Amino acid sequence: MDEPYYRPDLARVHHEGFAHHAPLVAPGILRLLEPVRASGGLVLEFGCGSGLLTRLLLEAGHRVLATDASPAMLDLARDVAPGAEGYELLMLPRDPVPAADAIVGVGHPISYLPSEAAIHEALVAFAAGLRPGGVLAFDVCDLAWGAARVDAPTFGRKSDDWAIVTDYSVPRPDLFVREMAVFTRNADRTWRRDDERHDNVLLDTSTLPPLLAAHGVEAEVRPAFGDETLPTGLHVVVGRKTG
Repeated sequence: MDEPYYRPDLARVHHEGFAHHAPLVAPGILRLLEPVRASGGLVLEFGCGSGLLTRLLLEAGHRVLATDASPAMLDLARDVAPGAEGYELLMLPRDPVPAADAIVGVGHPISYLPSEAAIHEALVAFAAGLRPGGVLAFDVCDLAWGAARVDAPTFGRKSDDWAIVTDYSVPRPDLFVREMAVFTRNADRTWRRDDERHDNVLLDTSTLPPLLAAHGVEAEVRPAFGDETLPTGLHVVVGRKTG
């Protein structure tokens, strides 16, 4: 993509208005990562966004390297979740994946990659970056995500200082599209508008465990990280590096 997803205005709106996912999934993720915390291992968080999960990981005693493809999100994460080992721009699958004892990502950041091939390339890089015994845990949009949202109505939300209007479409079974008009107030209380289109690649997630197994990660697809209930079509992949 020419410009990163989540430019400054949408990054702020997403942080202030859509902050529910990280607290929802954190208990299950923290249970999965307890051995990593106990050993003082490093957690690589990809797609850290504004740092909502990062902050919870840090509060639980983890060492975290927070990464994202959006500079605006990283700027927020530095303020929201101070104390990480670093805050780094990571453009998957182009950039090398740092070595880590756990790799996690929530809010389906891997679904933002431009193709199924790019997602597979990123997963192979994750497998290579995981140290022996390391934990892999992320959520991803399955084909069922699009099937459940073919007729999704236009969505809108606002606060005193911002508003967002989102149209959804499923132009093909393996692609889900959000077209967003984002309105934020200027210092003089006038409004400005910035539009973003987000394309999410949808996968048959049953194909991911065999792919990861070929690269040394024994994984399974689950309905959730723990006891939480996730939206229809959002699946969880959890694995461990063998050896």
